[in-house]
Amino acid sequence: MTWLKPVTLTGQYATLKPLSLAHHDDLSTAVQDGELWKLWYTNVPEPSAVRAEMERRLDLQAKGSMLPFVICENATGKAVGMTTYMNVDTVNRRLEIGSTWYRKSVQKTAINTECKLLLLTHAFESLNCIAVEFRTSSFNQPSRRSIERLGAKLDGVLRCHQFHKNGTLRDTCVYSIIAPEWPATKTHLAWMLEKGPKNGSMG
Repeated sequence: MTWLKPVTLTGQYATLKPLSLAHHDDLSTAVQDGELWKLWYTNVPEPSAVRAEMERRLDLQAKGSMLPFVICENATGKAVGMTTYMNVDTVNRRLEIGSTWYRKSVQKTAINTECKLLLLTHAFESLNCIAVEFRTSSFNQPSRRSIERLGAKLDGVLRCHQFHKNGTLRDTCVYSIIAPEWPATKTHLAWMLEKGPKNGSMG
């Protein structure tokens, strides 16, 4: 992985650190806050499956197709979720921000907004990406609203794209932010954060 390398991204509310198994206990506790795995249209692991999911992401990192992060809350120093750069296209300098989840107690705070700002800034300004994608199930309305509030545009819907974890067919909504849109998007996200940790929430 020569283009995409592990990096720590630090903000006012949260820090994105390279994922390691040392974060297992925090993440196992975090996923129980809100019983996130019970949302049928998401792929959040059950507490007993957190280690396997971490190992899966680290294996994909070793293969060059993913760069996983753990999301740490600065106020407590605890890991409160995970996110990734995934579906990495090194040749065309494209990637997706996805496989993201947060413990319920930090949802609807500025942490998500800031993490997206950190990830997008690194993607466009350090990695020189031409586009960054976001994908979600058509049934995941909270995720779709959050993505749209970022300023991402809907590129289209991949019909019968894959399966949900319960075996039902998933239509995948594909959004993106392209490089020419980044300056305005960055200004918008910074403005949201200036409104404060609650009002600056992206959901």
